Amino acid sequence: MIALISDVHGNYEAFKRVLEEIDFMGISDVYCLGDVTGYYSQVNECCDEMRKRNIRCVMGNHDWYMASGTDCQRSQSVRDCMAYQRKVITKENKKWIESFPVTMNVMGISMVHGGWINPVDEYLEPSKDYFKDIEGSLFASGHTHIQIIRDYGAKIYCNPGSVGQPRDGDNRAAFATYDGKEFKLHRVIYDYKKIGTLMDKAGFNPYYYGCLRDASRNLHV
Repeated sequence: MIALISDVHGNYEAFKRVLEEIDFMGISDVYCLGDVTGYYSQVNECCDEMRKRNIRCVMGNHDWYMASGTDCQRSQSVRDCMAYQRKVITKENKKWIESFPVTMNVMGISMVHGGWINPVDEYLEPSKDYFKDIEGSLFASGHTHIQIIRDYGAKIYCNPGSVGQPRDGDNRAAFATYDGKEFKLHRVIYDYKKIGTLMDKAGFNPYYYGCLRDASRNLHV
């Protein structure tokens, strides 16, 4: 069995709780569908833990902003958060992020961050027609922060949701598992208020973290 995580976004408090649950389930193989970086202040803690556990990651759009030094053109708040993370990230962690591939295939699952037209930055709206001409039968991606499984018969798609910033009305940290036969979705409670305290200390106001409370305000991209 493997665990799929995505969109951790520097939220180590959520990430810790997800890993505790994954450990409790006896799962040792964890794969990340991108965006270790972005939004919140614990980027090094997240990177350090992933490196320690040898968690393999694909390149997310926020990871690409970090690796390439480019900025998000859609959001000032993203640019603000990335500017902070660029100041605090260690050289070792930045180099690790620069090594991310844009795709992976594990247990027959084609994994990207966005979609199969643009692996890094496509906001996928899954459908039977979308996947009909794409090689493979199992697919997983993140980026939307919305947890779903879609079974189209010959093709199955899973988005494990976001560890660090859910956007589907459920503020619990999200992840998924795959046992070789089926995907399953999981949620865990974590202390999102602690992220607010840490962000305050880093110089950010509630606009940057208020969405963690209700998981429905999509202020960022």
